[in-house]
Amino acid sequence: MAGKLHAGDRILLSGTVYTSRDAAHKRISTLLDNGKPLPFPLKDSVIYYSGSTPAPKDLPIGSCGPTTSGRMDIHTPRLYDLGVVATIGKGERSKEVIDAICRNRAAYFCALGGAGALAAQSVTSCKVIAFEDLGCEAVKRLDICDFPLIVGIDCNGGSIFER
Repeated sequence: MAGKLHAGDRILLSGTVYTSRDAAHKRISTLLDNGKPLPFPLKDSVIYYSGSTPAPKDLPIGSCGPTTSGRMDIHTPRLYDLGVVATIGKGERSKEVIDAICRNRAAYFCALGGAGALAAQSVTSCKVIAFEDLGCEAVKRLDICDFPLIVGIDCNGGSIFER
């Protein structure tokens, strides 16, 4: 899939994504360092840098906008190297992350910042799967349908941030 995408393309993503932010990334790195099981399979996964608000009555999730991606850059190359196919967030990425995206034929998608309620409309189910003590930063499994994204960095290193 990633090989057909180019920086600036607009897509509607459907499927399963896993939320993970700063604290969860640190814990995942520690689990990897210690050879412990992870809360979700990295192979072919998509990670969304988001910390959602509590779900209103009769909805699967509250507001779930993107977090600034650069805060996860220290952990991200390793995750791409272990099979992550895409990450979703907002903002630029480090050279190390761009290199990992290219090396692994992966992608980085940008979600619209400041529109967490709009993003939530694409979430069909939400389940906390790890680190519940982190509250909004707990790892969640989200099933999404037609989540609007822009290809921020493609597998050839093309970037919307260099235009």
